Amino acid sequence: MNQAVPHNDEHSLLEDVQALLFGSLFVAMAVVLFRQAGLFTGGTAGLAFLVHYLSGFPFGAVFFVVNLPFYIFAIRALGWIFTFKTFLAVALLSIYSEWLPRLIEIGSIDPYFAAVMGGLLAGTGLLMLIRHRASLGGIGVLAIHLQRTRGWRAGKVQMAADCLIVGLSIFVVPPKAVLISVLGAIAVNVVIAVNHRPGRYMGM
Repeated sequence: MNQAVPHNDEHSLLEDVQALLFGSLFVAMAVVLFRQAGLFTGGTAGLAFLVHYLSGFPFGAVFFVVNLPFYIFAIRALGWIFTFKTFLAVALLSIYSEWLPRLIEIGSIDPYFAAVMGGLLAGTGLLMLIRHRASLGGIGVLAIHLQRTRGWRAGKVQMAADCLIVGLSIFVVPPKAVLISVLGAIAVNVVIAVNHRPGRYMGM
């Protein structure tokens, strides 16, 4: 027996604010774990890690700048509200990722744990943002757009892009770190693919 799952397409301002604040914070904590273990992730965060590791520039600043070109596409494809929320989420992550290391000192961490736990945190944070019509820019914008317009699962699109970006990291970090980073990318996208499907939790 099939029953429609009731849902409200609109979130309140307070609900949107908490999603932006906490979703970005979860992803920022994942960034801290990845960075501490010398790992990568996918999406524009992965591109920011590449630049960060190669140049030493702060991850937060690089992440913010890398996302700038994608806002034009976001406005055209998904509208001003989505783009504004995404801009706020990106700005919050950029700030959090530089602020959290001042509050948390990690002496050592197992890279496998960092990959899986960081991936789960990032996936949960991204899911919160997606459900409130926001993302962390870049590949995430494209993935959501394809899901809404063509019905492609956002998690699968994101996973393909993430694997490509993590693969590029082999030129920056040891191969073992790349393989461990793949675990993190899988964890991120398993959370999104399992929990976010077309027709569910629309609020967007």
